Amino acid sequence: MAAHETVQQEVDLNDLEPILEGFKEEKWALIPLLQQVQEKYGYIPPDTIEPIARSLRLFPSEVQGVVTFYSQFYTTPRGKNIIRVCRGTACHVRGSGSVLKIVRQNLEIEPGETTPDLNYTLETVACLGACFLAPTMMVNREYYGKLAPPRVMSVLKQYAPSKKEEEHGEG
Repeated sequence: MAAHETVQQEVDLNDLEPILEGFKEEKWALIPLLQQVQEKYGYIPPDTIEPIARSLRLFPSEVQGVVTFYSQFYTTPRGKNIIRVCRGTACHVRGSGSVLKIVRQNLEIEPGETTPDLNYTLETVACLGACFLAPTMMVNREYYGKLAPPRVMSVLKQYAPSKKEEEHGEG
């Protein structure tokens, strides 16, 4: 599978029912409901749109509109590890382009993409708020600063799946 193809995951809609039960017919609750669905699945699976709409007595297009409007919601599976490379001025001047290039080449994905094994999602952000550490990237909630090529490689290795996870298909 090419890195840029959308990764398909089996979605167990039985997991959706308990979430919907807490919000029956409460139109105001669409965003909190979507947040819980995303927390459960890691994104908003397309198969959940109709049941959510039915539960809240909304049109599926209304639910889809909210999902696509807010950047906090994702419509495709995301990686276990979210890598954010800062593209702010301080980071840019100090070499964030090289950081991004190393990450792209190593993971074989572009910003906005997820690796086929669902281990990584790569994003670029306007600023991580750690300009004094430029160039900076984040992996999940950890900041890594003053990055040079060897350090970028070292950080990526920390988040690589273990051999045991690869053998069992865990991620």
